[in-house]
Amino acid sequence: MNRDLTKLTMGLPQAWAAFLTDWDRSLRSGNYPSTTRYNYLLAAAQLGRYLAGDSRRESGEAALTPTAVTRRHVEAFQVWMIETRSPATALNKHKALQQFFKWLTVDEEEIDQSPMLRVRQPKTPRRLIPIIGDEDTKKLLDTCKGKDFVHTRDLAIIRLLANTGARLSEVANLQLDDVDLSLDTVRYHGKGAKDRRVRLGPKTARAVSRYLRARSGHKGSGLPHLWLAVRGAQPLTFNGIKLMLKRRGLRAGVDGVHAHRWRHTYAHEWKLAGGDTGDLMLVLGWASDDMPRHYGASAAAERAQEVQARMGIGERV
Repeated sequence: MNRDLTKLTMGLPQAWAAFLTDWDRSLRSGNYPSTTRYNYLLAAAQLGRYLAGDSRRESGEAALTPTAVTRRHVEAFQVWMIETRSPATALNKHKALQQFFKWLTVDEEEIDQSPMLRVRQPKTPRRLIPIIGDEDTKKLLDTCKGKDFVHTRDLAIIRLLANTGARLSEVANLQLDDVDLSLDTVRYHGKGAKDRRVRLGPKTARAVSRYLRARSGHKGSGLPHLWLAVRGAQPLTFNGIKLMLKRRGLRAGVDGVHAHRWRHTYAHEWKLAGGDTGDLMLVLGWASDDMPRHYGASAAAERAQEVQARMGIGERV
């Protein structure tokens, strides 16, 4: 059993732990990305702990096995998630639990009907994610000045995020074989098992090349993972990069640093330059036409004003 699964199932009733172990095996056989598997399993484990953790919830047999979970149990868990976390988090758990109970129903035939069938998705307000300007990105890069391993690694990660607009999971899951510096490209493994190759700018390619030189002397240099933790022969995880960005943000005095802001910035800059929407979808790995409208929306007014000034309507007479 892998370490993440061991942590997720620790303390759960035996039946809950056994079902999650089997589901993890099923997800692995379906070649689901590690981040997706973790998020799915986390949601089911949280539901199990919620039902088993407080006798006042009157969970009954559902506290012992997921096959006894009803719509009422899921709705109570969803309310608790909204109140203690956020509607957006509750929505993510809802989607993951849909997959879990679908597996129990269709694949395992342990239950006749999913308890999610008539559970409504939580409504979430669409937040406008602010873009991150060049000035703030430079402040973050300035905290990475130095030739030691950690500074070289963090500089390469931040430049990749800013230069390619990739998802954090895509950058985190890069393997050594995904980098081709003869062509200055990286291959991202996107959602839905869709790969795409993206070209790097000169500064980003140089940063990645310098990191690879520093990596060659690391204890974990034999690992297939591109990013390595500072100590030991261990890969740098998705959460490790999230924490690194948070620390760099605090050090640089930049609030709210997270990878998705560069993805929104990339879309904004692309639209501002008059780039084709279809090409943007290919570069950022989108399948839905809704995504280009959502990304960079916080700076839509700025783009409109720049287009207005460029067109000079009413100024030609």
